[in-house]
Amino acid sequence: MYITHLSLTNFRNYGRLELPLPQGVTLLHGNNAQGKTNLLEAIYYLATSRSPHTNSDIQLLNWDAAQADEPLVVGRLVAQLAAQTGEHQVEMRLIREKGRNGRSGRNNRSGRNGRSEYSFRRQALVDQRKVRLMDLLGNMRVVLFLPEDVQLITGPPNGRRRYMDVTLCQIDPIYCRTLSNYNKVLEQRNALLRQLAEGIGSMDVLPVFTEKLAALGSRIFARRATFLQNLAREAQRIHYEALTQGQETIRLAYLPRLEGNGNGRSTTTSNMEPSENWIQTHQADEKGIAKRFAQSLAETQPTDLRRGATSVGPHRDDWLMTINGRDLGSYGSRGQQRSAILALKLAEINWMETITGEKPILLLDEVVAELDENRRALLLAYVQKSTQAFLTATDPGMFTAEFLEKATSMLVENGRVYPDHQHKL
Repeated sequence: MYITHLSLTNFRNYGRLELPLPQGVTLLHGNNAQGKTNLLEAIYYLATSRSPHTNSDIQLLNWDAAQADEPLVVGRLVAQLAAQTGEHQVEMRLIREKGRNGRSGRNNRSGRNGRSEYSFRRQALVDQRKVRLMDLLGNMRVVLFLPEDVQLITGPPNGRRRYMDVTLCQIDPIYCRTLSNYNKVLEQRNALLRQLAEGIGSMDVLPVFTEKLAALGSRIFARRATFLQNLAREAQRIHYEALTQGQETIRLAYLPRLEGNGNGRSTTTSNMEPSENWIQTHQADEKGIAKRFAQSLAETQPTDLRRGATSVGPHRDDWLMTINGRDLGSYGSRGQQRSAILALKLAEINWMETITGEKPILLLDEVVAELDENRRALLLAYVQKSTQAFLTATDPGMFTAEFLEKATSMLVENGRVYPDHQHKL
C-alpha cells in the first residue's frame, strides 16, 4: 500500500498543494514551522479521521481561508492510493459554513447575539462516494512515530485507550462499529443515570441500556485482549533480541475495567479471578465476558446512580508496560521508555502486515534525532524495508550518505514542497 498523489486545499499552512509521491522513503526537510509536520498530519488524518495534534478539527483549516468573511470555506485532503485491491481515492472535507446551526459548539463561532455565526462539519469520501466516517477507516493504514509517544507510557489512560482504538479501527471494521455503538449506548445510559439521580426518569429503562452495554462491551474487551496479546508477544521479541541484546524483558498487560476499583482486581464477594488474568483465557468467549460484565454493572449500579455515570466498562480500560517486572512508567529511565515505545511501534508494523498482507505507510515526525545509534539503526532498517515511509527532519545531515542516496529528498518551505537534488548524493 502506498500513496501516489496527495492533494491539499486550505489545510493548515497549505492553501493549495498537488504532490506526486514515490514509493520507498521520502525525507521531508526544512526549518521549523514550514509545514513538514502538517504533511504527515494530513496523511494520518486521511487514514484515521483524527488529528494527532488537536481535538478541534476546525483548527485544521488554513488560517487565511478561515479568517476570510466567506459564506463557505472548504478544506480538502485527497490521497490517491495503490493497494492490493487496486487503485482507490480517499478524501476528507472540512466544511465551514455561515448562517447554519452547527452541532459542535467548540467548533462554532458566535455572533453578537450569542447565536452560532458559523457551523462546521466533515465529510468522508471513498472513490468519490460519500461514506460514514467509520467507513473511511481501513482504506489507508499508517503507523505514526512522534517524539511525544513516550506519553503512552507516562501519560493518562485515555491516551492509551485512544492508541488501541485508532490502531484497531484501521484493521477491524467490526470493532470500530461496535465501539461507536457502545459509546452511543453509554451516553444514553449516563444521561438516564443523571436523570435518576435528580429524581426524574424511569428505572424500568435502565436494564435495557445495561443489557446493551454488556453485549457491546464484551466484544470490545475481547478484541482489545487479543490485540494486546499479539502486540505484546512481538514487542517483547523486538525489545529483547534487537534493542537490549537479551538484557531486559518488557511485558504489555491489558487492564480491563471489569470490576469497580479499576485495577483489574475483583471487589465482589464471589472471589472471582482478577479480570486482567481471566480475560486472557476467556477472550474468545464473548458471552462469558458479557455475563461477567453484566454482573459488574449490577454490582456498581448503586454507585453509578449516585455519580450519574457508568463506572465500569471499556471506556475505563487501561494497559501497562513493565520492564523486568517493574512499572515502566514509574521506574523506567527515559532511555528504557523510548526503547519500549520503539518496540511497541515496530510490533504494530509487523502486526498490521500479518493481518492485512500489506505493509502500512510509516510516518516519522522528527523522531530519528531522539534516538541513540542502536535504536536509530533498527528503526531506519524497518523504514528502508517499508513500501512507503515519510520522515521529517530539520537537518538531513543526521542521516548517512547511504540512506540519503536511496531516499527521495524534498524541501518544505512556507507551505510549499520542492524536489530537492542537493541531498541526493
